[in-house]
Amino acid sequence: MATGAPANAETVSGTVGTAKSPSRLGPLTDLVIERIRVSDDVAASKFGTGSPIEDSVREAQVLEQVRNQAEAAGVNPDTAVAFFQDQITASKIVQKGLFARWTAHPEEAPTTRPDLGPIREQLDQLTTALLQELKDTEELRERPIACMVQLALATGSGAVRERLDTLHREALRTATQSVCRSSEPTGRR
Repeated sequence: MATGAPANAETVSGTVGTAKSPSRLGPLTDLVIERIRVSDDVAASKFGTGSPIEDSVREAQVLEQVRNQAEAAGVNPDTAVAFFQDQITASKIVQKGLFARWTAHPEEAPTTRPDLGPIREQLDQLTTALLQELKDTEELRERPIACMVQLALATGSGAVRERLDTLHREALRTATQSVCRSSEPTGRR
């Protein structure tokens, strides 16, 4: 939940990691949910400042850093970049949704603006942890059917456990769309 934003049924609950997922992809999905929740703070830091949600230069920098970190960690760089492109897209979904909500209901808008510096540090830490989970789950993720079953368990239980609202569930679907490898040609995604 964004700092200074009122707590209500439409925000994320803030309990990632307090209950164990029934899925082998649970740790990965829990980190994805945590990253999605950080998007609330990113939105709060930008709302009302004129700062754009879309920042193609920053996104390119992040994806290049991910590529380099993935290579160093022994993770397929193309897989990592696709996964993190989904994370960026999910973050923009949350930011756009919160901007629309706060514009329509100014009383729900955050009253303080978090500093992007510490938020970016948190995102960097999550990137490292997510890359490790991609590495740790590589064998499972290469088995499409088993992966899809495990992913459904992880995202479903995570969304319920964290009481994600519709906006954050949409972001979770987007953020996890390239977790499982598929036999589809890469151009179809």
